[in-house]
Amino acid sequence: MTNGFLPISKADMAERGWDRLDFLLISGDAYVDHPSFGPAIISRVLEKNGWRVGIIAQPDWRTVADFKKLGKPRLGVMVTAGNLDSMLNKFTAAKKYRSSDNYSPGGEAGLRPDRATIVYCNRVREVWKDIPLIIGGIEASLRRFAHYDYWTDNVRRSIMIDSRADLLVYGMGERQIKEIADELAAGIKVEDIRSVGGTCYRATELEHLWDYIEVPDYTAVSSDKKAFADAFKDEYLEQDPIRGKTIVQNHGEYFVVQNPPALPLTTEEMDEVYDLPYQRTYHPSYEAAGGVPAIQEVKFSLVSHRGCYGGCSFCAIVSHQGRIIQARSQESILREANILIGQSDFKGYIHDVGGPTANFRTPACSEQQERGACRGRQCLYPSPCKNLKADHTEYLELLRELRSLPKVKKVFIRSGIRYDYLLADAKDDFIQELCRHHVSGQLKVAPEHIAPKVTNLMGKSGKNVYLKFSQAFKKINAAIGKEQYLVPYFMSSHPGSGLKEAVELAEFLRDQKYQPEQVQDFIPSPGSLSTCMYYTGIHPLTGEKVYTAKDPHEKRLQRALLQYRNPKNYLLVLEALTKAGRQDLIGYEPKCLVRPPKNAAVRATGRKPVKPAIATPARGGSAVPRGRRQSGKQAGRRK
Repeated sequence: MTNGFLPISKADMAERGWDRLDFLLISGDAYVDHPSFGPAIISRVLEKNGWRVGIIAQPDWRTVADFKKLGKPRLGVMVTAGNLDSMLNKFTAAKKYRSSDNYSPGGEAGLRPDRATIVYCNRVREVWKDIPLIIGGIEASLRRFAHYDYWTDNVRRSIMIDSRADLLVYGMGERQIKEIADELAAGIKVEDIRSVGGTCYRATELEHLWDYIEVPDYTAVSSDKKAFADAFKDEYLEQDPIRGKTIVQNHGEYFVVQNPPALPLTTEEMDEVYDLPYQRTYHPSYEAAGGVPAIQEVKFSLVSHRGCYGGCSFCAIVSHQGRIIQARSQESILREANILIGQSDFKGYIHDVGGPTANFRTPACSEQQERGACRGRQCLYPSPCKNLKADHTEYLELLRELRSLPKVKKVFIRSGIRYDYLLADAKDDFIQELCRHHVSGQLKVAPEHIAPKVTNLMGKSGKNVYLKFSQAFKKINAAIGKEQYLVPYFMSSHPGSGLKEAVELAEFLRDQKYQPEQVQDFIPSPGSLSTCMYYTGIHPLTGEKVYTAKDPHEKRLQRALLQYRNPKNYLLVLEALTKAGRQDLIGYEPKCLVRPPKNAAVRATGRKPVKPAIATPARGGSAVPRGRRQSGKQAGRRK
């Protein structure tokens, strides 16, 4: 074979001596054979288990030609939008087109359709009406129930219905896809595959179920926000592989049935997944376009584990990877590190060692492995649980082993540190070694906000915890003689944040003498607790009412407050402070955020005065504003 990639053409199949595939995988991303890319993992897992798999990446969805180029597979077609939801990939929080796509050759935008999973599936159905059709990936996973769609500002049906898929794999998918493949190969019809954990299917009746929760149906949740919140609450609380129940939602002609999540992978199973023969780069056919930019972020990084028990409301990890940590062995990670070291472009730097949260290498407590994660309770919020095992010993051992490898100059940690968990550890050896060895001058952390009203809704620790960590970080760096800085991430317009809370955050930034270069405006992506709050105005777990800024102008005001020193934001900040009744922050005192304007009209309103339109005579003696005058032809029609 000319390369070690899976087939993308008939010629590749012929080179392997294949006349037909067992499975065809269609992806919205370019083909990158790296374990940070879901399609690569799923295809390699199937290959490891003896199945013939081919890849069609970013097909032209305007015709069916690309979908047919590898022929009809024997067992089924798998479809994924890629590593991101296709709408999030394409649009910003302001619903503007993104100028690039890191998961496409050369970073070119526009190579995938909106709602890629649905579009691809409908094309597949055009070509092969009866083929078993399986969808997965983050887009399918987080849209598996009726869900709020920010980009259309309405509630959409389950993606199971609109895609006409037979099965939906949610979560990471290795365990599920192996079981599905075995059952299809054994001759079981796809409509009879109903017991695989971590999957959803369509059903016309429920007589085969005996213990399940039926949430409000699509009609109810699309017209009643309280019903939406009630449905989300059950869906959210049952996302546990050990104690979770089957969830059913009626969509009219079909019920969407979700089986409980798949059991977590064992350490041995995780090792097997990451030891597969990935090429660890993009397909060579993309070389002329400059490659695929997304590989640069992960090429010399190491995934050490999956899952997160941090419980941030705006994050959908709990609905995708779950709260139970699944970790690789140190031996597996070191094997992969040696592969990285052997690459010709390795320069001595391992860019990251982590997962959704870098320092969650072990389960939160021993109870999770036997009983599952606690229903309706968090491990770190509002304060660390008494059963939490805050211990960095094993993670430190791994980092020391990696640092000791030949040709390794530095091992960085970039995937996010939970400083509240770090502070819960009675020992300070981790923060000491973090500062000495694993920071590249700047350490990124995510307090997200400091107003209690907002951090409570986020499920995040408050301002005082961040300040305690900040002081410890500064003290240690001073002691070891290093000039290193914290780079905190903050979010504007999260549910609960009004102008009052945004001003509170701006004052905090002033006192910290920190001006963020980037601010993330909250994006209500499908599947998160915060998105439910944004749409319904209700906290689904408590029933409390929640204020959310939805007006685009107010969102701009909040964002501007976080970057109040930027001269381009002056008028917006002035307006925000005026509306919030905080004119005390407009002046020349040290505590003021901006200076007062010279123009009286601006002083009164916070906005530049609008120049009135100049009235000019029009035919017939009437006046119309300049710029909206009628053409002679239009005026003639009025005569």
